[in-house]
Amino acid sequence: MGGQIVTDLEVVDDFTSTGRCDEGFLHVRRLRVRNRHGDGTTSALYRVDVIDRPRLDAVAVLVHRGQGSELELLTRKNLRPAAYFRRLKAQTVPDGRSHLFCEEIVAGLLEPSDQGEDGVRSRAAEEVLEEAGYRVAPAEVVLLGPPFFVAPGIISEKIFLTAVDVTGRVGAPPQGDGSPLEEGGTLQWRTLASLEKAIEVGDIQDAKTELAVARFLRRAAHP
Repeated sequence: MGGQIVTDLEVVDDFTSTGRCDEGFLHVRRLRVRNRHGDGTTSALYRVDVIDRPRLDAVAVLVHRGQGSELELLTRKNLRPAAYFRRLKAQTVPDGRSHLFCEEIVAGLLEPSDQGEDGVRSRAAEEVLEEAGYRVAPAEVVLLGPPFFVAPGIISEKIFLTAVDVTGRVGAPPQGDGSPLEEGGTLQWRTLASLEKAIEVGDIQDAKTELAVARFLRRAAHP
């Protein structure tokens, strides 16, 4: 987090035409499939692309402190190349934003060792320490309902939404994972009104953040 101020991304090499589709941060499976019907017939063959990550699922954590009118929610601004490079394409409705940095809640990939709900809670606690600088116990992490698909037509990933209360705790500078993608990242405590306004006007355009806030508020209203 912090460090150098990032103002742009430079594409040094575009190896799309030569890179294998089953390596890298995303794995793309290009399939030919057909539908099987109850009467034994099948549909015509058609192509399906399926995108997997090396780690199947992810966890997102709504870190919060205070209650009532004192409630505050923690967000991060992270470098997001895919969102940034949208500027090179014809956009349906241009929004006038660069999206070099996107504001969202703490999140990270689940590791193979993170099994079951206990594994989700453990990974959430690790991500809160790594990305936000707060040390919490896995047992303090609350699950905010079932996981959800990001884009089930093409992406296999599900995201598990969680929340954790850090009221009264002092956070340390987050260590991060050393990736260049974390350069220039910043943390911000927002009031509920501020966060909801940021979502309303499009300053925050991250689906998991909006859904996590909605589930958190619903849970608070109907514990």
